[in-house]
Amino acid sequence: MMNSGSFKIIMFPWLAHGHIFPFLQLAKKLLMKKSFHIYICSTAINLTSINDFIAANSLQSSIEAVELHLHPHPDLPPHLHTTRNLPTHLNFSLHRAFQTSKSSFSHILAALRPDLIIFDVFQPWAAALGVPAVHFALLGAATRAFTYHHYVDGAAAFPFPELRCDEGERRSLDELVEFLSANVFDSNPDFVFANYKASAEVVLMKTCRSVEGKYVDYVEFVSGKRILTVGALVDHAAEAVAEAESSPIMEWLSRNPRNSTVYICFGSECLLSEGEIAEIAKGLSLCKSRFLWILPSPSAELLPPEFEAKVGERGMVVAGWAPQARILGHSSIAAFVSHCGWSSLNESVFHGVPVVAMPMKYNMFVDAKMLVAAGVCVEVRRGGGGGYEGAAIAVAIDGAVFGRAAEELRCRAREMSEKMREEEGAGEIDEAAELLWRICCNNKPTP
Repeated sequence: MMNSGSFKIIMFPWLAHGHIFPFLQLAKKLLMKKSFHIYICSTAINLTSINDFIAANSLQSSIEAVELHLHPHPDLPPHLHTTRNLPTHLNFSLHRAFQTSKSSFSHILAALRPDLIIFDVFQPWAAALGVPAVHFALLGAATRAFTYHHYVDGAAAFPFPELRCDEGERRSLDELVEFLSANVFDSNPDFVFANYKASAEVVLMKTCRSVEGKYVDYVEFVSGKRILTVGALVDHAAEAVAEAESSPIMEWLSRNPRNSTVYICFGSECLLSEGEIAEIAKGLSLCKSRFLWILPSPSAELLPPEFEAKVGERGMVVAGWAPQARILGHSSIAAFVSHCGWSSLNESVFHGVPVVAMPMKYNMFVDAKMLVAAGVCVEVRRGGGGGYEGAAIAVAIDGAVFGRAAEELRCRAREMSEKMREEEGAGEIDEAAELLWRICCNNKPTP
């Protein structure tokens, strides 16, 4: 039951766990500050995990899940109305299908009559439906700075040479930008900041000034929009039980010495090929470090049959889901081998864990280079064909675990973690909650 003194907010994330979860964490933080009633809008396949979050955090009276409908698509049955385990070749098809949800979303607005919309990156039209709308930017400021320079203002001198990517690294981002420009932003030449300019008064950004301060300042300048950073949005409930609850994973980690183990996870939305899995397996066979490798169930079937016998008790392979925040908070974890999704990078640094970067596509290359420049990340050197090779993976892992350079890496990661936590305690989320409340007040009709 909604509190009569509440304002109603509809949150509208993209159909990916890496987008939905930060929206939920933002909702949880806002509810600690103000009496909002929040609706999370997504497709049916995502509602179970949304409702699980609501129940786990006892937020049933403040957050409700609302079903969004996409038009039928022959290649996208309802269980694929999400990026989780979505075959790569259907990625753009899901984006196209998502654009068909405008009519469903409009019906939701008519039924709920919200005071405010908080919208994601791939639905700029959500800000033009007669309700005040604020953009929540889930990509970091370094990525936005890079995309602005590369796709809009390439003639100007780029102030951040540490972010430069080679042609191969840019290829997938070029393809995505070309597709989005034509299919989502209607070939708007100002597409890089279209959501920013449509946002009422301010843009919320999932980042920390202690990590990306100079990039945030640059994006504010070139976009002309005020940015409020809302932090890493790490799940503190998971962090609090990291050492308290037992499970086979946590029990195995607890038998390992401090700073002895690398955690390898590429998420459920980055599906590795058989060749990529083979090279990672080769790297783990060659390295000296202990390791915990999390693989989606279909990918685990592609492991070389002799791999687990070869590494023995030095490593643990888990097929399926694992509690990432709890793992990163464990004292035995020395480094995180990651595909460099933005949420994963934030979680790793928040827990003081250096990153061994294996960026796969899109903005991941930019974000990895930003953290390398910050001194909390090492990037695996790619082979001549552009892929990652086992020997280079092993070198990067052992370099992040053993020796003086590894200890310096962990020291810088711990320092950055402390700054992120301090910033979270005195951050801009309070200001964001006040500003959103004021926007809702201004939108409320006078009785």
